Amino acid sequence: MISLKIGLNVESAHRAMQNKKLKIFIIAGEVSGDVLGARVMQRMQNYAEFVGIGGENMTACGLKSIFPMADLAVMGILEVLAHVHTLTRRIHQTVNAIIDEKPDLVLTIDSPGFARSVIKKLRQSRRGADMIANGLRFHHIVAPQVWAWRPGRAKKYAKTFDKLYAFFDFEIPYFTKYGLDTIAVGHPIAENIMNAVESKTTTQNEKIITIVPGSRMSEVKRLMPLFHGVVSVINSCGYRGYKFAIPVVETTREYVKNAVKTWPIKPELVDSTARYELYRKTYIALVASGTVSAELAMLHIPTIVTYKMNQITTLLLRMAIRVRWVSLVNILLNRSVYPEFLGDAATVDNIMNAIDEIAVPANRAKMIAELSAADNMWMRNGTPASQIIADDIMKVVSC
Repeated sequence: MISLKIGLNVESAHRAMQNKKLKIFIIAGEVSGDVLGARVMQRMQNYAEFVGIGGENMTACGLKSIFPMADLAVMGILEVLAHVHTLTRRIHQTVNAIIDEKPDLVLTIDSPGFARSVIKKLRQSRRGADMIANGLRFHHIVAPQVWAWRPGRAKKYAKTFDKLYAFFDFEIPYFTKYGLDTIAVGHPIAENIMNAVESKTTTQNEKIITIVPGSRMSEVKRLMPLFHGVVSVINSCGYRGYKFAIPVVETTREYVKNAVKTWPIKPELVDSTARYELYRKTYIALVASGTVSAELAMLHIPTIVTYKMNQITTLLLRMAIRVRWVSLVNILLNRSVYPEFLGDAATVDNIMNAIDEIAVPANRAKMIAELSAADNMWMRNGTPASQIIADDIMKVVSC
């Protein structure tokens, strides 16, 4: 069992003397950030009130988002350019909301381009500059992977934020050398699913292939035809026993629902809130590169990672990338545990060969054993990341 540390005693007493709650303007731009934001909100519900931008998870915790989070869920150079008008309008709307709300702290979760643009505009406005001079602070969750590409971002972060919550210890020196106060909190998703590793059960008679095409519409549109092709080959080759399931999120639910109508084998669509139960029953997962591969690694689920982008973005990334892999478990263990097929390598043939390879019992057992080797890297001393973040915010802002 994960031991949840109940903190905030000193901080809550301090706030009680002031007879007021903290006001935190919180911004999440995609599903993983929305989940983490909700956990931080839950940890601080007796000590803080929240306004800002979030999705269904943060809304369930009481947040009234000033506009749909889906407007920020854009990735890729050309994709961002196509939505520049909407993003510009949302930046100005967010700046005005911060000025009107007068929060004690602005807490941004991932979506660094949007976060930095908002803070830049806020600094340029007279009222925003006055708020900053009077103590408004900017904390950011999720360090950019400067060890993988564009190391210059670390210096830009130091000029933008007052505090950075990174996941792992090895990330800290990249930012502290520029004077940015940085602490490692562990991977946020570990707090909900590490217990599931011990209780994970799979049914031998039910070989579920779980397909996760991503949470952004742009990536889902690129990957669904690829996964359609995989399902079609499995169907035509007479693979018996395979079933398919897709966890769906609010931003792409209707698109996925319509897309699978033409598939020869209809996958079960599972709400994202029930995805961990689905993962626990998964035989093999086919996923878009991203947070989901870390979730599956923590659950010891054999997985194939893939990704497609437009050719210009793919070419630029190949020129800039500084690591061999994109999957976090591969990077942490410094070896290829999860097979990765990116860009032109993301083909039906390559994925089918990987499925056949993983289906061999000895290969499957080897992969699961390697995933187990990363267990102690995901959480810091049994304390959830959201608790560490909440405690630190109260400590810093209450001083």
